[in-house]
Amino acid sequence: MQEVHSWHAEALGKQAAASLVKNGFTAEYFDTREKLIKAVDAMLAPGMSIGFGGSMTVRELGILDKAKERGCTILDHNAPGIDAETRMSILRKQLTADLFISSTNALTLDGELVNVDGNGNRVAALSFGPKKILVIAGINKIVSTLDDAFARIELTASPKNNKRLNKPNPCTKTGYCMDCDTDTRICRIYSILKRKPAASDFTVLIVGEALGF
Repeated sequence: MQEVHSWHAEALGKQAAASLVKNGFTAEYFDTREKLIKAVDAMLAPGMSIGFGGSMTVRELGILDKAKERGCTILDHNAPGIDAETRMSILRKQLTADLFISSTNALTLDGELVNVDGNGNRVAALSFGPKKILVIAGINKIVSTLDDAFARIELTASPKNNKRLNKPNPCTKTGYCMDCDTDTRICRIYSILKRKPAASDFTVLIVGEALGF
């Protein structure tokens, strides 16, 4: 059974990576998280500033802690104990970081990255600003089409993130998007990267494991 799962993950992951390369991104597929983490570690250098886009995938992989160990300057707006002013300052600094690391809400087999944000800081950084952008995606983020990408956001990513953030929005009760009109709505800015942003150094790493939301 595991052999079949691994074959399927590799087939989808390599197809998505090939499409990303065709669309101008640097992209690679890894069959294990250990190999991917080793590749990320090679990008880290002491003193470099690294912005983190609030990704559960990145946190699951322990990359933030690894960056701290390497002596990087961490720009984490979700760090405990910071006040609202400090958080906003960090969000702005992430836009000019040496490296911005995030995941994506969905990745199509045609090599398109689809995301939704509340403040827009993540989709802004993925579009332009940081010297280098790194997106890490588990195999669970891969979908067939753009329609499937938005369906994944509505059925999986958004409800889970609302629940994680303890937002009193309808999807935390239904388990799926209700297209709410609340003050606490976090689905406000939608982004589709169909090609690599022209002025960005942009890498996408895919791993054959389910990670994040």
